[in-house]
Amino acid sequence: MTEELNIVFSDANEQMSKSIDHFQKELQSIRAGKANPSMLDSVKLDYYGSETPLSQVANINTPDARTISVQPWEKNLLEDVATAITYANLGLNPQNNGEMIIISVPPLTEERRQDLCKKCRAEGENAKVSVRNVRKDAMDQIKGLQKDGLSEDMAKTAEGKVEGIVKNFTEQIDKIISAKEADIMSV
Repeated sequence: MTEELNIVFSDANEQMSKSIDHFQKELQSIRAGKANPSMLDSVKLDYYGSETPLSQVANINTPDARTISVQPWEKNLLEDVATAITYANLGLNPQNNGEMIIISVPPLTEERRQDLCKKCRAEGENAKVSVRNVRKDAMDQIKGLQKDGLSEDMAKTAEGKVEGIVKNFTEQIDKIISAKEADIMSV
């Protein structure tokens, strides 16, 4: 029976880790005041008939904290890249200088910073809901094992361990949210 419990714990841990990973990827798309190449991760363009991520057809750099430069590997893509960035609805204004695309990242207003913090908390709550769903599945598995002969004491101990895992991941999510909010609110 302890082997089955270990499987339940490792599955729960793995699923909760995936929730945290997804949460962190979502937070990367929320920009703080500084320019970051990952801000353009959602941009896709038509490249020889297929939707291709911008990072696969261009070199993306941040020469300074307020500028992103995008240099397509093929010069004929300059207009397509600028159009794709504009239509990605990121609030960025690309400028084509004939060699590369230059994007000036405007500073965030206080109101916009607060909106982004709310969005971070909402993403954090989604991650916590995901963690709680994993907890529910793990608890159901423990109840199933209890019906198959797991002692009540072992089941209570296992449920306590699952709660501890959930608490650990919830605290991780809260720390990530706090760090991202601090990043957004710093000018």
